[in-house]
Amino acid sequence: MGITPAEALQIVLEHAPLLGAEVVAVSDARGRVLAEGVRSTRRLPPCDNSAMDGFAVRSADLASACAEHPVALEVVCEIPAGGSAERLLRAGEAARILTGAPIPPGSDAVVMQEDTARDGDRVIVSFSPEPRAHIRDAGEDVEPGDQVLDPGARVGPAEIGMLASLGRSVVSVRQRPRVAILSGGDELVEPDGDTSGGRIVASNSHAIAAQCLEVGAEPIYLGIARDAPDDIERRLIAGRHADVIVSSAGVSVGDRDYVRGVLEKLGCSLLFWGVKMKPGYPLAFGRFDTGNGALVFGLPGNPVSAMVTFEQFVRPALRQMAGRRSLFRPTVRARLADALRKPAGRLHFVRVDLERDGDAIIARSTGNQSSGVSRSMLLARGLLIFPAEASELRAGDSATVQVLDEDFLAAPTPAFS
Repeated sequence: MGITPAEALQIVLEHAPLLGAEVVAVSDARGRVLAEGVRSTRRLPPCDNSAMDGFAVRSADLASACAEHPVALEVVCEIPAGGSAERLLRAGEAARILTGAPIPPGSDAVVMQEDTARDGDRVIVSFSPEPRAHIRDAGEDVEPGDQVLDPGARVGPAEIGMLASLGRSVVSVRQRPRVAILSGGDELVEPDGDTSGGRIVASNSHAIAAQCLEVGAEPIYLGIARDAPDDIERRLIAGRHADVIVSSAGVSVGDRDYVRGVLEKLGCSLLFWGVKMKPGYPLAFGRFDTGNGALVFGLPGNPVSAMVTFEQFVRPALRQMAGRRSLFRPTVRARLADALRKPAGRLHFVRVDLERDGDAIIARSTGNQSSGVSRSMLLARGLLIFPAEASELRAGDSATVQVLDEDFLAAPTPAFS
């Protein structure tokens, strides 16, 4: 029974809506997605300005300048950055100018300071500059009316710098998904709780909250629900105002798995239960028919299963809701260090460490692949895709790996030498 991971993902993404817009300070917009296009109302730079510290000159005055016959110009004024350039340069004159300062009328070139010599009120130039040398033209970056940023663009440092340059202090972006997180079970306690008598820490909710933060969503902790329908119902009602509800455990068919029944009672339509994958088969997905139509993910209770199913289904849904264009983790092709075996029939996500061997990438199992062994995720830099129909991957075979550790993709050496 169950559907394939590809079928499950298609259903999830078909029901994950693009969220509305909100206005935020530009300084708080990093990582968000623009909900508006941005047109310039300014010219950047606003006027011709100097790209260097040096001297603004008339290139015609220096047409004959060379090392054997340098030309002396009278320095008649100094123009600082942010100053004004009202003095017209006449033949034989120069202006001391700093980077970013406006070019004075009559000047058509800047000579760098290090290419000159001073002699009192004169500057000595021993070469002939090209017209427009070291001048940044007005509007060479942006002209009024230019479409600078498109809706759907992700806001990074360059976008924030441009918005600030255009005088924007606020900008419209897609809302961050709000994710209500519920743990369930009488055996669960908070991290500082009493673990005697077989009780265990509800670690899933903390890992899921961290996964939400990593993807840019806002986690809302609903606490630990006891194995009682009324407690589960009370907490789910509190979380129904979120965009997404993620429940860890309680959606299977056990005698005390009440979440599924409570969800249906509250108006949640279950769209699938059971996905042909390992870890993570008992995954459920649905959507409320009323209110804001919150999505509901019932993740398996084992910690590895919960994290892996979040990666494969919740994470891309949250990125889509936030307006992101690319939904999935980067992948690489890696060579297996050791053979892997499994029964054919289910797609397996194998936790692997990754290392570089020259231009090749080597994938090595993190060891015990039990869905209850959290250390296998702690050591994993990637998830190797072991196809459903395959029963063996030999040492040396190539396989696709989802990269979880972004530092692995960071270059160990600079791109230049």
